[in-house]
Amino acid sequence: MNTERKRPPRSEPVDLREIGAPIDGEPQISDRRLFLQLHVFEGCLDSRLIIEPIEKGSLDAVVYDDLNHPTGNGVLFIAEDPAALMTASRTLLLKAQEVPDLLYRSEMTMTGRTYASGREPNLEEWLLNKPRQNVLNPDFPWAIWYPLRRKSEFYRLEHRERGRVLGEHAMLGRSYAAGGHASDIRLACFGLDTNDNEFVIGLVGPELYPLSRLIQDMRQTEQTTKYIESLGPFFVGKVRKQFSMRH
Repeated sequence: MNTERKRPPRSEPVDLREIGAPIDGEPQISDRRLFLQLHVFEGCLDSRLIIEPIEKGSLDAVVYDDLNHPTGNGVLFIAEDPAALMTASRTLLLKAQEVPDLLYRSEMTMTGRTYASGREPNLEEWLLNKPRQNVLNPDFPWAIWYPLRRKSEFYRLEHRERGRVLGEHAMLGRSYAAGGHASDIRLACFGLDTNDNEFVIGLVGPELYPLSRLIQDMRQTEQTTKYIESLGPFFVGKVRKQFSMRH
């Protein structure tokens, strides 16, 4: 009788790199990605009190005026190192404590990371340059940010079927981008969101109406009607100041 214990199969190492479309038969690979984090405040009568600590910092950032709260502001930080986001955020919150009646709306905080689907023709452009260029584009003063979570049924779809469902959504977004009406920032937030959301979406553009209309049109896609569990809360802002001198 063979009493020798069977050894458990060796597990393969996890590949955590981002992978883009092949070029000349070789896949594009990167270990770099951006983290973006949005903080929202209410009760600030003078936005310069929020802008001051950001000016002294070292991160790309955007300060928004909140459409739905006349004394509200949003602050978006951008960094490759998530620890840098924490440092900038805590510095901002310490300064905010000095502002009378300023309320930090923690339920509106959104954090996400850029990611690749494996089809990107220029991986570095997609992960690092395009998101930064979109949010810091002076011709795109309007922005809508929101988180979303898909239903579990979506993840049980066959891979090709998932691609078909997502393709309808993507074509709609590309049509708005081609007309100069809207550009998007797509971030994954699995495990990063306190409400178990999976993605953070940013829509930016020269006017607010097309951003709202794009969201309206997306409500009619198969992904939204069948496979979205939740959307929002929505932050709607107009750029007060951009900090793009870091690069």
